[in-house]
Amino acid sequence: MQSQGNEPGQAKPHAMPATDDEIREKYLERAIRELNLLTHEIQACPDCPRGSLMPVLGSGHPQADVMLLKWGPSLAEVEEGVAFYGRTGTAVMKSLKRLQIDPLAVYGTLCAKCPTSDPSLADPACVGRLALEIAIVQPKVVVVMGEDALDALNDLALPMAREVVPRPGEVQSLTPSIDALFTPDIDRALDEESAKRAFWAAFRVLGDWYAELPPY
Repeated sequence: MQSQGNEPGQAKPHAMPATDDEIREKYLERAIRELNLLTHEIQACPDCPRGSLMPVLGSGHPQADVMLLKWGPSLAEVEEGVAFYGRTGTAVMKSLKRLQIDPLAVYGTLCAKCPTSDPSLADPACVGRLALEIAIVQPKVVVVMGEDALDALNDLALPMAREVVPRPGEVQSLTPSIDALFTPDIDRALDEESAKRAFWAAFRVLGDWYAELPPY
């Protein structure tokens, strides 16, 4: 007697996620897996002149609404191996708290992850991996800090991307699904009062943008 079930030769159907929460969980699992693979690829990259130092990796939620983007690492970030560590990270966290933005909705990374004395020495292919990082995280906005980071972002030529111009505090369309907000370079804004004010004036626009996100 033939057992109950699929006919011979028919593939067993895959169980599909039944709820929105299960679907989101599947997407999150995939993003974590893909970021881990990207991390291993970056760590194994032989093209940048970083010697025995490890690259400075992105950190934060794998499917963040907000991606913070700087050009290169500070000394503290090199020592820890994590983007937005040290004074820069502290300043960002204070700013996010002031704007009532959940830090768990944020992911921070660098264009040039290679800890060289001059980030411009980073191999272009390594900087190009930022395109994959953006595709994995799929943020709703990229906060581009400084003109070097802006040039690197524009050079990626993301699918259906528009050129982002250096107008601080203006939310622009990067792609049909991703906005961009340009600010001054935060690393250069930490030690000079007028530079701090200029950065804050641009960055605070993120608070209004975040407040307008749909609650789902």
